[in-house]
Amino acid sequence: MARPKVLSIVLAGGEGKRLMPLTMDRAKPAVPFGGTYRLIDFVLSNLANSNLRQIAVLTQYKSHSLDRHISLTWRMSTMLGNYVTPVPAQQRLGPRWYQGSADAIHQSMNLVNDEGPEYVVVFGADNIYRMDIDQMLQQHIASGLGCTVAAIRVPRSEAHAFGIIDSDAEQRIAQFLEKPADPPGLPDAPEESFASMGNYIFTTSALKEALSEDAANPSSRHDMGGDLIPWFVDRGQAQVYDFRDNMVPGSTEEDRDYWRDVGTIDAFHHAHMDLVSVKPAFNLYNADWPIWTYVPQQPGAKFVLRGNAEESIVSPGCIISGGDVDSSVLSPNVRVDKWANVEHSVVMERARIGRNAVVRNAILDKGAIIDDGAEVGVSHEHDRARGFTVSDGGITVVGKNVRVTV
Repeated sequence: MARPKVLSIVLAGGEGKRLMPLTMDRAKPAVPFGGTYRLIDFVLSNLANSNLRQIAVLTQYKSHSLDRHISLTWRMSTMLGNYVTPVPAQQRLGPRWYQGSADAIHQSMNLVNDEGPEYVVVFGADNIYRMDIDQMLQQHIASGLGCTVAAIRVPRSEAHAFGIIDSDAEQRIAQFLEKPADPPGLPDAPEESFASMGNYIFTTSALKEALSEDAANPSSRHDMGGDLIPWFVDRGQAQVYDFRDNMVPGSTEEDRDYWRDVGTIDAFHHAHMDLVSVKPAFNLYNADWPIWTYVPQQPGAKFVLRGNAEESIVSPGCIISGGDVDSSVLSPNVRVDKWANVEHSVVMERARIGRNAVVRNAILDKGAIIDDGAEVGVSHEHDRARGFTVSDGGITVVGKNVRVTV
């Protein structure tokens, strides 16, 4: 049986305000993650590994570093019809930017018309997970419905913080609820609820009809979850895909249904801490379902003068020269000098940590310099007084190319 034609669209135009200052001059999907990756590498890897390799990435805000990363990294064989292409907001329907995620698709309908797919996969660009998207696609095709929404199971007591899906035993969606006070339980698990992952598959003809009606509705916010999915629900044309059923090769019991929204500083930091334990909550080392990226041409990490790192990821080009690193993630070309101490931190490319410096529960953006004897994350009051962001969870963020003095 011939495989149906599928176009994948990745929504990568969000500002990422809650991740400031990491999004001060880059789009949220371009934020570095896990040492050598960008956030967008996770969804692109899932699509590529699922053999869905005709991919358009819709960009908008501060997209230069994102466009550059995609252009340099995501090159696939055009001979076989494969591509990943960044598509900037083009104002095809008038002098306006995208008014919402649904409007982004509507304004980019030329991509769908040119490719002529039977199905359109629409995924977000900034979550951490592994997923065989083909399994979701096969369920969608078998259903004959217009829309399938991927969902994770969350405790009902915590479901008020999510967009919640109320579905029946046949997985048909009865309601799509935005942060409900009294979330519905699941037929097979009354104390759990389905939370939308923001990942969708559509039958193309139904998607075109829905987008056309949404564009003509002056009261619509033109949002995928808030407006477009309810359109399908009202017509009995939406079903849920249970992420727990997704089986990815090489997954462990610890990480087989792992999914994290890293939209805040605390969530971003916590997701990094999930990487570094002996049995990580998310295993970057699964060779059967790799996360792809471009790795800078750097020599291997070097440890001198009894430099030490425990339960940490240390990327190529790093030099730990007599310092101690614990439960941290170091991007390429980081330097940690003698007697320095780095704990529970995320240190991005080209950062420098001087002698006797202390970095604790912190995120250092690219090129940050911590002078000899300086401290970050030790006193939140002192950090705030110096103008650094301190999250609700106590994570201090030092911005790009910022120098921290004693």
